[in-house]
Amino acid sequence: MNLRSISTRILSWVAPLSLISTLISKTSMASEVDLHIPDLGVTFDVMGHSLGGTTILGWGAVIAVLGMLFGLVEFTRIKNLPAHKSLLDISDLIYQTCKTYLFQQGKFLAVLELFIGACIFYYFYVLMHLDLAKVGLILMCSVFGILGSYGVAWFGIRINTYANSRTAFASLRGKPYPVMDIPLRAGMSIGVLLICVELVMMIGILTLVPHESAGACFVGFAIGESLGAAALRICGGIFTKIADIGSDLMKIVFNIKEDDVRNPGVIADCVGDNAGDSVGPTADGFETYGVTGVALISFIVLACGMMLGADGKLTMMGNGQEIQAKLIVWIFAMRVLMILTSVGSYWLNGAISRARFAALAAFDFESPLTSLVWITSIVSMLVTFWVSHLLLSPMGDTLWWKLATIISCGTLAAAIIPEFTKIFTSSKSIHVAEIVEASRQGGASLTILSGLVAGNFSAFWKGLVMVGLMFVAYYTASTGLEGYMAYPSVFAFGLVAFGFLGMGPVTIAVDSYGPVTDNAQSVFELSQIESVPNIKSEMKSQFGFEPNFEKGKHLLEENDSAGNTFKATAKPVLIGTAVIGATTMIFSIILLLNLKLDLLDPRVLLGLITGGAVIYWFSGASMQAVTVGAYRAVEFIKKNIRLDGSVKSASVADSKEVVRICTVYAQKGMVNIFGVVFTFTLAFAFVDPTFFASYLISIAVFGLYQAMFMVNAGGAWDNAKKVVEVDLKEKGTALHAATVVGDTVGDPFKDTSSVALNPIIKFTTLFGLLAVEIAVSSKETAQKLSVVFFAIGLVFVWRSFYGMRISKGGSAKSTAEAARAAGGKTAGAHGA
Repeated sequence: MNLRSISTRILSWVAPLSLISTLISKTSMASEVDLHIPDLGVTFDVMGHSLGGTTILGWGAVIAVLGMLFGLVEFTRIKNLPAHKSLLDISDLIYQTCKTYLFQQGKFLAVLELFIGACIFYYFYVLMHLDLAKVGLILMCSVFGILGSYGVAWFGIRINTYANSRTAFASLRGKPYPVMDIPLRAGMSIGVLLICVELVMMIGILTLVPHESAGACFVGFAIGESLGAAALRICGGIFTKIADIGSDLMKIVFNIKEDDVRNPGVIADCVGDNAGDSVGPTADGFETYGVTGVALISFIVLACGMMLGADGKLTMMGNGQEIQAKLIVWIFAMRVLMILTSVGSYWLNGAISRARFAALAAFDFESPLTSLVWITSIVSMLVTFWVSHLLLSPMGDTLWWKLATIISCGTLAAAIIPEFTKIFTSSKSIHVAEIVEASRQGGASLTILSGLVAGNFSAFWKGLVMVGLMFVAYYTASTGLEGYMAYPSVFAFGLVAFGFLGMGPVTIAVDSYGPVTDNAQSVFELSQIESVPNIKSEMKSQFGFEPNFEKGKHLLEENDSAGNTFKATAKPVLIGTAVIGATTMIFSIILLLNLKLDLLDPRVLLGLITGGAVIYWFSGASMQAVTVGAYRAVEFIKKNIRLDGSVKSASVADSKEVVRICTVYAQKGMVNIFGVVFTFTLAFAFVDPTFFASYLISIAVFGLYQAMFMVNAGGAWDNAKKVVEVDLKEKGTALHAATVVGDTVGDPFKDTSSVALNPIIKFTTLFGLLAVEIAVSSKETAQKLSVVFFAIGLVFVWRSFYGMRISKGGSAKSTAEAARAAGGKTAGAHGA
């Protein structure tokens, strides 16, 4: 689908908005325009010294800039690590293909931003009658948001494609420590730089934008970054799983090894590792961090420093603006400290890990990653209490420790949830062992069933963990915070989401660990470094050591298993943050519009049911895009793979064609999904604000459990395959084939549908904030337009399945015919 057709389609969505400008007139109501940031020049008494709020923010910006330098220094250090030319050539090929993919995504994002920009312009300029300069400022912040998501995603793939070849090269020394250290360094570089870029942008809005415009600018910024993250997550998730499934199934069809150089799907798989597991999560992390902050700022302005009167209306306390200003500065002080605690904990963990593991010939790759998460969590909680006491203790004897306790509930969750994730997804877990045993006895059928069991149980237990910690936060807030704000429990839930990101750089780092380890294994195989003439003597003379190829392959496979586990651990943290943060934003909508959600109100129940329906549509639509794209990729690969002895590698043209197939179907799927998300958000917001608020709550709750179930079932299937390949060394067997089938089922579970629910939930909430306020302006007209938008949305729902079906009696050859055409099974091809 070319850019012109995409533009035409999206502009057709904008057309009905021109009716709004003429049919809807501005009425008196609360909106983002009323989110006035208080004067932040308040004074804090810190250990007998006066410290201004703007001074704290200024130092925060300086620390964030230093954090960006840390990320760039680590980037340069990884780039300068040695690697053999054969490895560097493959990693550069992967990067160049990734770059082409990102350029295409950038064009699509530009079109989406035009649509969102049109909505923002109509709302603020036509409906709210803001000055053109203020509207331009809001639009500029929206652009900064989308550029931030896009920019950090680009940085992520660049450092990961440097790290993959360096990791593969380091494995040849036969020592496990560098194989672990390089991906973790790359992850920390991404994590720290991502958080710091976000922080600089948000402090810039706080300090440089006039207070009366900053609230609206924050919303515009959040919409932009959410739009960027949603598009990159969805498209990347579809792309990577089309490529992964297309490549993996060839192991069964032709009994070849995973990264056989003759398979034209392997390069697309490597590109997909970055498109889905690097670009998507990096943009998602950037957006999650920002949207959670915007939700808290919105709540502080709307409810902190306020008291709830007997008539149910909010009135400002005498010192209300001072309370708001100090809480906003405190929030950003906590965010700055996250950078320091994460980097400090990383250095501390690095020293401990080097002392424990650097000289060992073997160790558990998960161990240093686990210790990093726990050290950072404990240090972050200690610093949270200390700095909260310094800044907030003059405001009251209990406020500081109550708020610190609430944040620490989230920080603790970010450490506990990964442990619960490992119970269900680690290669050493009993659930994964059960999948392997079930596969041995019952084949692919029991593989899938036992994985579904693991996913369902994981959602149950992690849901209880979240509820337990949120209850602690609720109880803490309900006993003493009423004197500082209205609805303190809602603020507590927002702080829990904030605490989830209390060690944001480390959470991003362990998530980014996975794509490097996955690519490193592929780079090793694709380089054919073992076949390079005189390679051992060349390595000895050029790098000073003799390579151990067998040990290197084993280390890379074992480390890939650890990468799978920690990719799985980070996803529920981001998903949980999205849901709890979105809930805080939903409450801000309720406050803005003075809504009352009553379960006896039919609109509430209808909204809850509708939200669940949309979550299940999204899960099916995103997997359908993967299924159809994978079908086309497999069809092409079967026709064109050549396995006779004279063929040493796949055709470059064939590899590019597989990448093209992945890109086409990823974008087709994304256009349909965004068509539904945009139009349904407008349609449901225009129906009724109460219905829409209930709908938003529903997609958050349904999305939370659907995502946790899918991501952990997929992770369990993935590592069951790794156990068979690495621990049991049973590649090419019936057991291996069964676990490969399970892995291909789990691929869209864990890397497409589940993870994309995170930005979808937040984008719907943020975009809905504008839509529902437009609806309130003219209820009768909006309800008529809701029918139009709903009808358009149903067209895209139809297209997401019936417009992307696998045609009956397609042209793909049967497995047997394809195998004969390719030269049949190649003896020994499956070994590694």
